Amino acid sequence: QVQLVESGGGLVQAGGSLRLSCAASGRSISFYAMGWFRQAPGKEREFVAAIRWSDRRLADSVKGRFTLARDNAKNTGYLEMNNVEPEDTAIYYCAVARSPATTAQAMAAMTDHYWGQGTQVTVSS
Repeated sequence: QVQLVESGGGLVQAGGSLRLSCAASGRSISFYAMGWFRQAPGKEREFVAAIRWSDRRLADSVKGRFTLARDNAKNTGYLEMNNVEPEDTAIYYCAVARSPATTAQAMAAMTDHYWGQGTQVTVSS
């Protein structure tokens, strides 16, 4: 089993930056895809980004603004959010694939992952 804990959420002004962290425990996630999803009030959860080795996938809405990173020694992944917009306001969830064969692209379309509890990001205009 894998436990995931997100942190780094909060209130930020439009145009600002925020870094979310996702710390994993239970086993090493080095060989597994890690993804970020978000759910805004009244909306369905949507894919934001995923990373597996050097393969990175980003939703069109965040390309050029958000980046991904991982520190395998710390068993932690990061979502760097730059030039944030009010539309980025949501609860952000990190996820880790259950199979090492799951690609970053495939992760975007799947829901059967290990999930964190989420962290709130609020962007003020």
